Amino acid sequence: MSKALLFAGLAALGNALFVYGQRRSSIANNSFSYLTSAVFIAAAFFALAAVALRTQQEINLTGNVFITIVGGVGLFITLIGFYFLYSKYGAVYYGIYAVLSIITTTIGVGVLIFRESFNQYQIVALILAILAIVMFSVGETLAK
Repeated sequence: MSKALLFAGLAALGNALFVYGQRRSSIANNSFSYLTSAVFIAAAFFALAAVALRTQQEINLTGNVFITIVGGVGLFITLIGFYFLYSKYGAVYYGIYAVLSIITTTIGVGVLIFRESFNQYQIVALILAILAIVMFSVGETLAK
């Protein structure tokens, strides 16, 4: 679990940097110029990481075409969603995305598609995550 927490923390740090960059960038002529530039920079870093962390496994580009397209579409939808969420509502609303992501990824992908184990403690955690959205919505309603 400690390594999983470390990797999750690394991803959370990267997400925070991404959100910071999007909120601080100017929305000049093209509102997606930040996202496009960020994707190109990320691709360059991925290329460097692929070289630095290479293994002895062969590269299988043709066998992964369809699933790579699926992943690319998913990343595109995520970035478009981030753009509208952060530009219209702000970084505070990330909590809603995080909980919905927990539900769709954990239940939809992990449990239903890949049949990964999910115990009673994780079910309670999921229920608490859903309650977090409810409390966020109540807080938003009361603030008006």
